[in-house]
Amino acid sequence: MAATICSTTNSLFAIAAVHHPDPNPHQLRTFAEHRHNELFPPYDRPGTKLFNDFCDEVIQRWKLADKVYPAKVVQVLPIKCASRSRFQLVLDTGETIVARRVVLATGSGKVQFPNWVETITSNYPADRLCHSQQVNLNRLNLTGEHILIVGGGLTSGHLAKGAIALGATVTLMTRKQLQEKIFDADPGWLGPKYLKDFHAQTDWSERYQQIQQARNGGSLTPDMMLQLNRASYEGKLRIDECCQVRDAHWQDNLWKVGCHDGSKHQFNRIWLATGTRFNVTEHPLLQDVLKTYPTEIVNGLPILDEHLRLPKSNLFIMGGLAALQIGPVARNIGGGKMACQRIVPAIVKPSLAIAK
Repeated sequence: MAATICSTTNSLFAIAAVHHPDPNPHQLRTFAEHRHNELFPPYDRPGTKLFNDFCDEVIQRWKLADKVYPAKVVQVLPIKCASRSRFQLVLDTGETIVARRVVLATGSGKVQFPNWVETITSNYPADRLCHSQQVNLNRLNLTGEHILIVGGGLTSGHLAKGAIALGATVTLMTRKQLQEKIFDADPGWLGPKYLKDFHAQTDWSERYQQIQQARNGGSLTPDMMLQLNRASYEGKLRIDECCQVRDAHWQDNLWKVGCHDGSKHQFNRIWLATGTRFNVTEHPLLQDVLKTYPTEIVNGLPILDEHLRLPKSNLFIMGGLAALQIGPVARNIGGGKMACQRIVPAIVKPSLAIAK
């Protein structure tokens, strides 16, 4: 029995017409044959409704609807004995499932908070300082509020748009100048153009550096940049580039924020679009697994075998934690497809199996 553990995030990114869950790269264009007005330049990016409809059709066509077990895995326990190796999955319902193989497909890492957050000594309402993953725009009324959003990636742009639509004015503060890019990493990382040399590199630390350079922090799509500039022109958004928070204090139902340039500001809320970091040793589902199947780790990323397994195990890892094998796009849809091309053969071909 194989078990797949999946998680999703509220991260938002640009999707081209060939980046989708179906194995056939042309399937979305075929699906959109009579909906061409929902494909947008450049790269025929699908609109939200078209993409959601397509995903529903993929689920139906591949008969996946009844393959999802609605529960959260809270612990993975390796079971090793002389005759076989298994994994016990503990669910939040109190149930347990025993699986021969497990694919850990986590969508994000551990949320990152700026250092100044740890220095806050005043008590404040929990909803007044949130990481982007905790913000639910559908439940908020922000009329008349002034919100500070820290971060320069696409998530910060979507949060700014959402807050403005709900009646707030926004200050977007970034530690460097905003970057305008269509993709998180150059499309050359989806094929041999860059991956040939990347996979030929035997120094894992050098691979890590290549990943960091290729992604180069958060960025905004040209369309998002245009919308933010328009909001700035209309006086609904202030963009503070190359600016960082020095300290923040909650006082009189407001955040008093001091910046490194000496300026001081007041806000009703602070949202941190400061991303996540990938560290296999901090992943809650891998604590027990790594004790049984230890592996070399480079800057938080595990060194997996060619089929993305922890050494001598049948636990497979895809997503951002597989970046040393897949490359800078490991956490994106294209990287997910590349990971599947490595994992599936090890599951279906007995000659590639590891454990009994």
